[in-house]
This record gives sequence, C-alpha cells and structure tokens, in this order.
Amino acid sequence: MDDRLHAAPIGVLTVSSEGVISHSNETAQELLGGDPSGSPVAESDLRSVEDSLLAAFEESTDEVTFEEYYPGLERWLSVTVTPVDGNVTVYLRDVSRRYRARQTVETLRSERRRTAAIDETRSEVVAELVSSPSREEIERTLARELGERDLWSFVWIGERTDGTAGLDVRAVAGETGDTFPAVRETIERPATTPEERAVEQQQIQVVRSIADEDGIPETIRLAAFSDGVQSMLSVPLTYGSAVHGVVGVYADRVDAFSERERTSFETLGTVAGFAVTAGRNRDLLLSDTVTEVTFEPGADALLVAVAREVDATMALTGTVPHESDALLCYVTPTDGDPDDIAAAASNNPDVGHARVLGDSGTVEIELHRATPLIEVSSLGGTIRRATYEPDDSQIVVEFPPDSDTRRIVTSLTREHDLDVRSKRERERGATTAREFRDGLAERLTERQKTALRTAYFADYFETPRGSTAEEVADLLDITGSTLLYHLRAGQRKLLSAFFDGVGDRGE
Repeated sequence: MDDRLHAAPIGVLTVSSEGVISHSNETAQELLGGDPSGSPVAESDLRSVEDSLLAAFEESTDEVTFEEYYPGLERWLSVTVTPVDGNVTVYLRDVSRRYRARQTVETLRSERRRTAAIDETRSEVVAELVSSPSREEIERTLARELGERDLWSFVWIGERTDGTAGLDVRAVAGETGDTFPAVRETIERPATTPEERAVEQQQIQVVRSIADEDGIPETIRLAAFSDGVQSMLSVPLTYGSAVHGVVGVYADRVDAFSERERTSFETLGTVAGFAVTAGRNRDLLLSDTVTEVTFEPGADALLVAVAREVDATMALTGTVPHESDALLCYVTPTDGDPDDIAAAASNNPDVGHARVLGDSGTVEIELHRATPLIEVSSLGGTIRRATYEPDDSQIVVEFPPDSDTRRIVTSLTREHDLDVRSKRERERGATTAREFRDGLAERLTERQKTALRTAYFADYFETPRGSTAEEVADLLDITGSTLLYHLRAGQRKLLSAFFDGVGDRGE
C-alpha cells in the first residue's frame, strides 16, 4: 500500500481477488477496531443487512459507492469499492454523525407530531366538556383522537369496577390485533397490568419494551410480539384524589414515549378527569331529583376526634380545596368554645393551622390528611350538610340520580373510615338561588372562585373583618395585590350577573 494511503484521513483496505484483506491503513484499523489484514471480507464486521460490499466484489468490475449501517461496528459508513490491477481497494469514511443528526431531526419531528396530537385531543376534550360533557362522549373523544391516528397502534379506555381493583373496558380504537384481546382477558381475572397499577398508584406507567417487562403477563407479551407492538403507556384519569379510569396507549416502537410526551399525556389525563367530574357536578346541579346518602364518620376521623376531645358540637359551613391537596374547613360550634376547638385541632399533626375568625365563632382548620370532604366533590357529589358531635356525627351527600352511586359509595367507604347510615331518592325543586349560582359559576374563573370562597369563609367581608387581606393571601400562597385583583374581578362578575338577571343594568 502506498505510504500516502497509510496516512490518509479515510480508511483504506486492499483486498485480493480471493476476497482476503491484505493491507489496511491506520484509519481503517481505527474504524474496524483492529488490524483486519489476513481476514476474509466475508468474515469481518463489514457486513450490513444488504451485504452490498460482497455484492460489489461478485457482480461489478466498475467503481461502486454506497452508504450503509454496519451493526458489528455500530457505524454508518460510506464505502467506495475500486478495482485496481486484479485487486480491489476499499475506501471507508465514517458518516455516522450525519445520519445520527438526521435521525435526531426525524425523531424530534415525529415527537412534535405526537405531542401536537395529544394537545389537539386535550382541546377536543375541553370542547366536549363545554358542549355536552357526558362521560361517554369524553371517552369516545379520547378513543377517536388518539386511537384513530397512525402515531400509535391502538388505545383503550378502562373504568374502575365496583369494590375491586379490576377494570371494565369503556372504549377502544385502532389496530388492536391479538394484543388487546389478551389485555381484556387479563383484566377480567383480574391480574396486575400497567393500567391497573396506574389506577392504584394514580401515576403514569411507562413500559419501554413490552417484551422485556416481567411485570406484564406473558399472554400479553406474546400477543404484542406477534403484532409488533413494542411499548405502552398507561394514563390515569384523575381529578383530586379520585381516579375515574385509565387510558392505555400502545405503540409499535421501543421506548416510544419521550419525557415531553409523558408530560402531555399526564396533563391530558388530568383534563379528562376534570371533565368527567365537571359533567357529574353539572348533572347534580341541573337535576330535579338526587340520591341522598348519609355517612357516619368513624371515631378516628379528625373532626370527630376534635369534637370528642372538647365535648363540642360543630357544623361544617364550608370547604375550600387547595392545589397542594390541603383542605380549608370552616366549622361553627353550636355547642362548645371556638378557642378550645382551634387549640385541639392545632395539636393534630395533620392540621396545618387552626384559628378563630374574629367574633363570628367560626373556626378555620387546614387539613392535610386525605378526607372524604374533598373526594366527594371529585366523584360528582355535593356535601349538603355535615355535623360533628362526640357520639353522633354525620355527613349528608347528594349525588345525581343517574350516577353510579353504588360504585362511588364503595370507593368512599373503601378509602375512608365511613359507614353508610341511609340512602334515599329525594325530589329537589329548582330554586332561584341555585339558578343564580349556576349562572355565576359559568362566568367565574377557578382562581376567582377560590379567592372569593376563601375570603368569604375566612370572614374577610364581615365588619369587623375576621381575616385581613394578607391572611387570606397567605392561605392561597399569593400576594395581597393578586388576591385583591381576583376579588375585584369576581365581585364585578357577581354584581353584573345579579343586575343583568333582574333587568336593572344601567339604571
């Protein structure tokens, strides 16, 4: 080999007419991981899927150039085969960087298309919520917008079954092959699947490679291998502490879900969970009849324990949930000292703070323990009244007549120390006050409702005030100026709704 070729910046191999490598320069040895001299080309790492190099030796006497991926080297090479005086010179140039950059761009483009599809689905769910927020329509939207695209193999939606960790199939879309029937058969046993873990843990479950995941039953892994389905994602449909169901998304690529896509799916699950909850709440508001369930909290329930400790009777006058999963409870004693109630509550490790609001006697208690008071709303119910006494406490909850009350009650009693005291259907006539609240709720943003509700129950609007603006702002973890902005905006909408409703605007 010419000395100039030995020092060339590209790999150079001299191959005999018998296909044996006789010489190689330093660059070629670096590319091949050693000196291949004396080895047949057919036994070297210069073997690609297409085997174009061997074909060039056998079929052509002209110079040939091609680019291929060589698995043994884990490189993309540009290869030129040039016949010279009975031998063949092979020139090798590493082009992996260019191919990897191209693959990165294609991966990012594909990820962007998938993320855009998730965002579009989220918008569709919100639109369904505004127009006709039934659970069935929301689930159809999820299945249609995700499962009927070519970005994923198939999608299915499941609902938690009564009293168990099992799942019922609500909707499915896409090319399911043998994989989904295997999933359906598995969840009917039930057995542990990523979808069931997502419901139990209330967290997204990612399976990068179904074939290598021991946590997936073998029947599903075999079916997925047969269908070419390689990875999946399970997204719980959550709102607050409630889990309404799960979306299983299956893809034909290994590690198909990037961190960005997982975040988008997580947001989609929250939006869909909120939509289901909002639909249930709207059904309750518009219904003329309700299912009324009376629960008896156990002796270890926090507010029951406080009532027993100070021998007091308390009525729940309002609650305000926070994003941090804390709950502000406002209780008014009908028998007992407010200061004693606040002091007893403050000694509990699950209480952030407790204080008496001015001269009203109302006690504000910040709870950090999981409580049915917050979960009832996420399940589509409304707390009509709640009283806490040393020996006889009760929580009365209303549910829409067409809701799955049995499943909801089972969920509440399973997760919390509650007993069912009674259940009945009750007529509820529409009232002007309720219609007014419904109309106003459509105008207020969530931040405005939270600010107004917190300020109201904290006696900010009383004279003298039970709480200052700074104290209310601290409860919401916002600045005083931000609080006043939300209060003014909310009050303006409230007054507008009131005067518009009676036809006195402008007079």
